[in-house]
Amino acid sequence: MDNTTTIGYKCEQIAKNYLESLGYNILEKNWRYSRAEIDLIAKHEDCLIFVEVKSRSSLNYGLPEETVNEKKQNLIFGAAQRYMEKVNHDWEIRFDIISIHLLEATEYKNYDLKHIKDVFY
Repeated sequence: MDNTTTIGYKCEQIAKNYLESLGYNILEKNWRYSRAEIDLIAKHEDCLIFVEVKSRSSLNYGLPEETVNEKKQNLIFGAAQRYMEKVNHDWEIRFDIISIHLLEATEYKNYDLKHIKDVFY
């Protein structure tokens, strides 16, 4: 695995652990449909939540969540729609971003985590 892949994997695990600590039930991790991937799919109370995890070790080029552009949103929407068809979805949905800024690139214990709920409409 290259460094970017390793960082992404570790940050997805941080996000998963964070959500589980809040009582979220993680249904899928890295769920793929066509060219899209949804990092985490969770259920919390009566809501199905599609979570995009973004991380950066430096803020020189902006915040991690700023990288979720319209193209990425459309890919996530399409994959989410397919997932809902697959599971016969009949409850509320939400799209979240978990943004992780690694304060030390090689140490995954020092980071700022921001959970942005209901980010796409």
